[in-house]
Amino acid sequence: MPMLSKLQEFLDRNDVSYGHTVHRPTYTARQLARAEHVPAKEVAKTVVFVGDRGYGMAVLPANCSADLRQLRALLGLSHLRLATEPELSALFSDSEPGAEPPFGNLYGVPVYVDDTLCGEDLIAFNAGTHRDAVHMRFRDFVKLVQPNIVPFSRFEYGIGN
Repeated sequence: MPMLSKLQEFLDRNDVSYGHTVHRPTYTARQLARAEHVPAKEVAKTVVFVGDRGYGMAVLPANCSADLRQLRALLGLSHLRLATEPELSALFSDSEPGAEPPFGNLYGVPVYVDDTLCGEDLIAFNAGTHRDAVHMRFRDFVKLVQPNIVPFSRFEYGIGN
């Protein structure tokens, strides 16, 4: 089952209100923000990493970058690196590489959300393809995913809000 269908079924089963849109292909979170006409700070960017305890998913606003050293230290890991494209393809076989939604719980992957995203009412994110996006309330996302909330991002100046 494609990720979009799996995600919609999960959201429907949990009685969560959401929107689904289709746009031209985008390959970065900032491109997604422009295509969806939302501020970059409302786009949840997903970064998959590998550490001492296996895979993890870091979720942060599109106008920020992940500080992997800080994340490694906060999680008490001796090493942490970004997952490779072949690893992403194997782990998220129902998603296009780089378009994984921030629902690591659907794969048994722990999710870590940067605390700056917590200030947003609504978030948008890739839904398994570079063309599909889902919009939903951040509080519903937290309720369903139950992520760990930790500070690990740096604001990227000139990117916008």
